[in-house]
Amino acid sequence: MSHLPILQVIIPLLAAPLCIVFNNRRIAWFVALCATWASFGVSLLIAQQVLQSGALSYDIGGWPAPWGIDYYVDSLNAFVLLIVTGISALALPYANRSVEQEIDPRSQPYFYSLLLVCLAGLLGISITGDAFNMYVFLELSSLSSYALIGMGPRRRALTAAYQYLVMGTIGATFILIGIGLLYSLTGSLNIQDISYQLHANNIIGSGNRTLLTAFAFITVGLSLKLALFPLHLWLPNAYTYAPSVITIFLASTATKVAIYMLLRFCYCVVGSESIFQLTLGQIVLLPSLAAIIVSSVVAIFQYDIKRMLAYSSIAQIGYITLGLSMSNHSGLSAAILHMFNHALMKGLLFMTMGAVSYSVGSVYLTDFRGLGRRMPFTMGAFIVGGLSLMGIPMTAGFVSKWMLVQAAIELGWWDVVILILIGSLLAVIYIWRVVETAYFNPLLELEEEEIGEAPLSLLIPMWLMVIANIYFGINSAIPVEFAQQAATLLLGGM
Repeated sequence: MSHLPILQVIIPLLAAPLCIVFNNRRIAWFVALCATWASFGVSLLIAQQVLQSGALSYDIGGWPAPWGIDYYVDSLNAFVLLIVTGISALALPYANRSVEQEIDPRSQPYFYSLLLVCLAGLLGISITGDAFNMYVFLELSSLSSYALIGMGPRRRALTAAYQYLVMGTIGATFILIGIGLLYSLTGSLNIQDISYQLHANNIIGSGNRTLLTAFAFITVGLSLKLALFPLHLWLPNAYTYAPSVITIFLASTATKVAIYMLLRFCYCVVGSESIFQLTLGQIVLLPSLAAIIVSSVVAIFQYDIKRMLAYSSIAQIGYITLGLSMSNHSGLSAAILHMFNHALMKGLLFMTMGAVSYSVGSVYLTDFRGLGRRMPFTMGAFIVGGLSLMGIPMTAGFVSKWMLVQAAIELGWWDVVILILIGSLLAVIYIWRVVETAYFNPLLELEEEEIGEAPLSLLIPMWLMVIANIYFGINSAIPVEFAQQAATLLLGGM
């Protein structure tokens, strides 16, 4: 039990080469499945320990921080670990049939190996307490993501992967420069020790130019990684042309981990009472509002439904960063909770797209004609995901959006409240386009064979996500408690 933090990263990292060693697509899938479920089990145990006894600390190799690398788990990253491992545990059963159709059989062992490397990188970012180690894991997850996106079934996947590589590399370089500047100021790479050194030497609030520059580099670099508007240009193509399982996985986890990094650097290094939080609010507020409105409007005019949902993801990221810009407990709690809820709703919606692609071979709007009758379980799941995306009561999306509205009301930001509601109404429009086509347009006339429902291996994970969206919309006590504890932690420092 004392080694749980290191097991969280070691399990997928050791399982990755096994997929290539066996060089069999079915064995590779089974190894990846076992690794993801074991990682999910470890994250549940870690979360239980954090709730019962507080934060956990694990010194790698017995070297205490700040000399050695420390794995530090509190309520914030325990919550992020649950998101990442939970989504991966549902994505792997889904992957069996989906990957068989979309990926060449000879490449499938490499595909699962890269997926596990990406998972290990995201978990490492979430759990490490060392800034440079965080960057190393970021690069690990990013490099594997580029390759995974490039393995998509359409040729444009390579262009999407290259675009993501260029923008991701720029973002990672900015982050590394920022970390290097922090090291030059403090002589430490441990996040807690960096914060201590900055406060002990009265660097915080002194207008130190090196600190201002470090903060600027880290903020811009992480904004690229989390696809904050207008630094989002890599995301629509990456989500549209990636294999279905990778779209599900990245849309639900990668941007959330980048947001976690922004939270960790801004609140735990600089501190909630610093002028930097006011600056962060000013920097993030307008792009967040623009993301909510502009991306939702652009989504309305998309005919590739995966691309439509990709632009919707940019809008949902806007909701999360809007909560961060408020810098009050309610807004921060709403932002952290929406990270969890967005993973549920967007994971579900992209699962439905994978099922439609499997049965129909395309996810263009015209191909949805009559699917309400031919794929009733898939389209029923899409409706639930759409309702959660809109923020309809008794769905997970409603809870975090309602908390966000309350936080804006607390600050007297009535114009922001109106924009949040407008964003939800725009979501109604683009979700309704798909529902109308699927249920109210005549059936497709197929010459060769009838379109049928997706196989059970796709439907079961999908409907588990449906249940999660409804359950956490009715009984949201556990995620709300995690979010509020994490917000209290961040506003109080490390």
